[in-house]
Amino acid sequence: MKAIEVTGTLDEKGQLSLDQPIENFAPSRVRVIVLFPEVIEEAETDPDDTPIEEVKASLRRAWQEAKSGQRIPLSQMWEGIDVE
Repeated sequence: MKAIEVTGTLDEKGQLSLDQPIENFAPSRVRVIVLFPEVIEEAETDPDDTPIEEVKASLRRAWQEAKSGQRIPLSQMWEGIDVE
């Protein structure tokens, strides 16, 4: 058996609708495992989590710096970081 991961939406009638078609497979019966996200109370969110937009912006900056040759030598990367 081969497994792939796809996303979709379960409607009010319990019908599953996939976000994208599954390609390169012959029509056949399949087994479906549905994973529901756990509901997390607002108070239970981790205050140390960095907002997604901030992470994306940081990755864009790092990518631009790497493309322009602005790199930190490996010998300096761990300076100032306490490692136990």
